[in-house]
Amino acid sequence: MLYLRVERHYALNTQQAYQRDLQQLLSFANQQGVDSWIKLTSEHLNLLVMKMRHANSSGRTIRRHLSSIRGFLTYLVNQGCLSSNCALGLQPPKIDQNLPKTLDYGQLTLMLNPRSGSLSELRDVAIVEVIYSCGLRVSELVGLNVNDVDSEQGFLSVMGKGGKMRHTPLGESAQKAINHYLQKLGNSQKALFLNNRQLRISVRAVQEMVKKRALEVGIKINVHPHMLRHAAATHFLQSSHDLRSVQEFLGHESIKSTQVYTHLDFLELSKVYDQCHPRAKKTS
Repeated sequence: MLYLRVERHYALNTQQAYQRDLQQLLSFANQQGVDSWIKLTSEHLNLLVMKMRHANSSGRTIRRHLSSIRGFLTYLVNQGCLSSNCALGLQPPKIDQNLPKTLDYGQLTLMLNPRSGSLSELRDVAIVEVIYSCGLRVSELVGLNVNDVDSEQGFLSVMGKGGKMRHTPLGESAQKAINHYLQKLGNSQKALFLNNRQLRISVRAVQEMVKKRALEVGIKINVHPHMLRHAAATHFLQSSHDLRSVQEFLGHESIKSTQVYTHLDFLELSKVYDQCHPRAKKTS
């Protein structure tokens, strides 16, 4: 885990996922009588995949599990503990591409309307504004410090995946929301968003707040912070039609991660076509 944290700069959630996956691998290897990683073979790993399938593990879970194993065995090879990585030849299961759920601008507006001038309300509005304005991951949001906000230039410094820093534009509405919150907060703290105990807010607290806020304004689906990020990316792409800019905006290392939003844009185009084009099929 030290290697993942220090050398690879993986997020805490990723480190914990690796740990769970490798503990499961170790338990399975012991059941198979494998008392040394040298004795581990691709046949053992195929058996593990079959076991996970019988336990109704999703294709996505199995792919992530195999990725953890490949990374671990590659590490052992690089350390001279193994001569080869028996996981490299395994084919991960194919998975159906699930398009991310998103929100329309009207729903977002409802969530952004402050209902009081209390500190917690100003903080919650600022959190929703910043996630949507900057397309942040919730882990990036909770890691923000006060000095990451550049109000003069209108930018936010964000520490993304793999310890990579990016600078993203901060919309005027988000700047105002942050200023109102910090004026009410009074004290200049290191962490930007604090909980009621004046400590850095947690990922779980943000998730619960966003879900509750959506329900309170009448949104009948389970809203989570990542949906705000999806909404930001979708609305950005629909306006700019510039996939590379959206990639930089989201902090995606690969353009493949961003291309899912082209499908969302196409679905929106199809919906407008069905409603407006005179040659579209009309359903009665």
